[in-house]
Amino acid sequence: MEGQIVTLQDFMYSTKSITYLVIVAALILFPIFWRFLTSRDE
Repeated sequence: MEGQIVTLQDFMYSTKSITYLVIVAALILFPIFWRFLTSRDE
């Protein structure tokens, strides 16, 4: 059965890839959010 987490290595790979996706999304969205906050001051 594909997609099933059986070993610790499978679990670590799965959580590591999710973590990297979250970090990349945060790095992309933070400047956009910062511009939104600073543009309201003008």
